Amino acid sequence: MSALTVVLGVLAGVLAGLFGIGGGVIMVVGLVSLLRLPFATATGTSLAAMLLPVGALGVWVYWKNGSLDLRAAALLAAGLFIGSWVGARLATDLPPAGVQRAFAVFMVVMAVRMWVTAR
Repeated sequence: MSALTVVLGVLAGVLAGLFGIGGGVIMVVGLVSLLRLPFATATGTSLAAMLLPVGALGVWVYWKNGSLDLRAAALLAAGLFIGSWVGARLATDLPPAGVQRAFAVFMVVMAVRMWVTAR
């Protein structure tokens, strides 16, 4: 499990640096599908992994190339701070299968939206 977990982390890191994604889209899906963790455990584990400054090197590259809005990042972080608490409370109070299905619907809707609005 540990080697596969590291590979999943590397994949999530590459995609986080490339697309700004990683937590839900890669880590949660991988932890549920490959490592067979319950959805709530996968979500909590993904959130714990992102708690550390995992994006620091990627942020540095974007900052160095002039592609970083620190004010927007700080405002997003403030929203994430409160929002992750609210989301975690909801996720642990709702039926796990319902949360997992809602997550799948969310991903499909976002994929369709990205496909349709691509320029």
